Amino acid sequence: MSKGLYKRYIEDFNANLLDCEFLGKGHNGIVYKLPEGKVIKVCFEEEKCRKEYLILKRIHKNQYFPRVYGMCGNYMIRDYVEGIPLNKYIKTYGFDRELAIKILKLLNEFRKLKFAKEDVRCKDIMVQPSGTLMVIDPKKCYSKKRDFPRHLCKGLYKLGVLDQFMKALQETEPKQYKRWKGKINCYIQEIEREQQGSKNN
Repeated sequence: MSKGLYKRYIEDFNANLLDCEFLGKGHNGIVYKLPEGKVIKVCFEEEKCRKEYLILKRIHKNQYFPRVYGMCGNYMIRDYVEGIPLNKYIKTYGFDRELAIKILKLLNEFRKLKFAKEDVRCKDIMVQPSGTLMVIDPKKCYSKKRDFPRHLCKGLYKLGVLDQFMKALQETEPKQYKRWKGKINCYIQEIEREQQGSKNN
């Protein structure tokens, strides 16, 4: 990011968000695409903005995360990530072994980065036009302990592709499969019981 852009968006904010392309709204904030091609994320809470910014700054230039350029108050400037959220991608294009292996490589990267949370939601994984994956909106990566991909597996289960994912895991990473299998099965059984309870009510 040039000094001029940094000054415009971080030191002395000078932009009309109504002139920017609206990209989406989530639980934590609203995202717009700036005229220069970067993204501004305006968070609802300044503390959550700071925590996400610090995660992205800590893993600066990692291939699986957007580069972040600065933060001021409750907003940050980062790279624009082109692509389709994983959940929507699977609904449109399906799920195969190649995609499963890409997801497993992403989870392996979490361990290399020493994340306490080995998990990510399907909607927070973008499948880029090149087929590569990138994570947006990282949350509590270093502060929340989770030793299996709970939210990810819930999403894959609801999409009807969890068995395919587990098969790829068993074939390519048998040790990890043994470590995760019981926890994932217990969690899915819990989801099924909740669904059954809702039907009975």
